[in-house]
Amino acid sequence: MIEVNTDGASAGNPGPSGAGIFINNNGQVERFSIPLGMMENHEAEYHALIKALEICLEKKYMAVSFRTDSQLINRAIEKEFVKNKRYSPLLEKALELSRQLDLFFMKWIPSIENKSADKLARKAIHLNTEAKE
Repeated sequence: MIEVNTDGASAGNPGPSGAGIFINNNGQVERFSIPLGMMENHEAEYHALIKALEICLEKKYMAVSFRTDSQLINRAIEKEFVKNKRYSPLLEKALELSRQLDLFFMKWIPSIENKSADKLARKAIHLNTEAKE
């Protein structure tokens, strides 16, 4: 099973944001730092999940275990519900993508266990400014 760690980060709330995606495919590691532009931290978390799902589908990784340190994201996926209606379109997109996989699991992990994805997300924040130069 493919293991995917995701993290979204913002420098300010809202502020320049990035997605970090760390994929372990049976020992072969893939890393992605994706600049997301200006958004809030929770939005960045959703976008990190969506980008990771898109990458998995593109690479035909169909049995995937996702890990996030965002309790908000984990609960939203688990319950297929979000209190803040502003995030409804992002949740719907993530659910739509996850349903295209043969096996999809989501697990909450403490931040200390998500350092690889966090580092990639923070790197992506800086890529926002580099893209403008």
